[in-house]
Amino acid sequence: MTDEQKWASPGAAVPPSGGAVPPIMPPVGQPVDPRFIGQNSGAGSGYAYSGGAQPGWTPPPKPGLIPLRPLDLGTILGASFRVLRRNPKPTFGAALLIQGSVYLVLILAVAGVTFTGVSRVNSSTSQNTDQITAGATGLIVVASIIPALLAVIASAVLQGIIVLEVSSGAVGEKLTLRALWTRARGRIGALIGWAALVVLALTVVLGVIVVIIVLLVVSLGTGGAIAAVLIGFLASIGLAVVYVWLSTKLSLVASVLMIERLSIRESVARSWSLTEGYFWRTFGITLLVAAIIGFVSQVASIPLSIVTQFATVLFDPQGQKGSGVTVLLVVVGLLAVVIAVVIQSITSVVQSATTGLIYLDLRIRKEGLDLELVRYVEAKQSGNANAVSPLLHGAPVAPAPVPDGSPWA
Repeated sequence: MTDEQKWASPGAAVPPSGGAVPPIMPPVGQPVDPRFIGQNSGAGSGYAYSGGAQPGWTPPPKPGLIPLRPLDLGTILGASFRVLRRNPKPTFGAALLIQGSVYLVLILAVAGVTFTGVSRVNSSTSQNTDQITAGATGLIVVASIIPALLAVIASAVLQGIIVLEVSSGAVGEKLTLRALWTRARGRIGALIGWAALVVLALTVVLGVIVVIIVLLVVSLGTGGAIAAVLIGFLASIGLAVVYVWLSTKLSLVASVLMIERLSIRESVARSWSLTEGYFWRTFGITLLVAAIIGFVSQVASIPLSIVTQFATVLFDPQGQKGSGVTVLLVVVGLLAVVIAVVIQSITSVVQSATTGLIYLDLRIRKEGLDLELVRYVEAKQSGNANAVSPLLHGAPVAPAPVPDGSPWA
């Protein structure tokens, strides 16, 4: 019997100091994770010796939000919703602030432009009423588009903040909103730039399609209208497919921008490579979370609709629409906006957290990030102030010191 067979057998004694370190063997019936082959026993290996030399499996550590191992679907879903409960002030608070600001800008812009346009129409003469009405309608449309663009940028900024919270929560850190904002400093511009590029690309593509359809209708008449409808239908299907593909492949750009602090171009390439081989997994998890929160949002809005209908019938049973009903509708409208802001804040946090968790999961699966995170956590817990977070791509990880008295010292 060789030395390795001797030390690997059940009940064997611990090898003497200076002897060969036995291979790490899981208990009978337990699968061997190939990433642990050749690793020494300890907290970072996933396997440890218990009861002398009897090998035993130890579960991966969970210092914070997630266990440090490849994440399954249930873990990602649970952690996405647990982000809110674990650290609500910087997550829900930031989302409420950002989403509330977007809704406020939307309401003020649309209401102001609408009031101005209606006033001009009412004060116009019969000769230029049509022109003023068309101009007012155009201004209202523009006033609605600008807040929508701001919403895209605000969502990108919020995603960056939530991704930082998810990454810090993975190693057991719980940061305040000010600390998260400090970490995000210097990367907000990159996030806004990335969001602006996405909006610009979508605008250009949609604009080209609209111009083609309009030219067909104008130049070919009835035949052009039929061709325009067909082209519009085919373009919608094609754009939907391309959008799903590109949005999935580039879904991790914001995470890379914030955590690895790369440029926009490098972040695009990094997101593309991380999702390589995991497209359907990434798309499926994202779609499932979107479906769940969409269903929950619809369910949450049902009570308000029921209350509105009952209150309208109660205050105005004759359907005269008096001043009392007008006040009621205004109050219900404001309440609906508040509820919409709250729901949108919750859903945006969950979706952003899901993206951050997928990013960590792919780095764990493709780069062994979990082993480096374990070493980093051990180093921090042992007081190693020089430990560098492995979440920075390519950053060296200070090894955790071996405890005194360890048989492998």
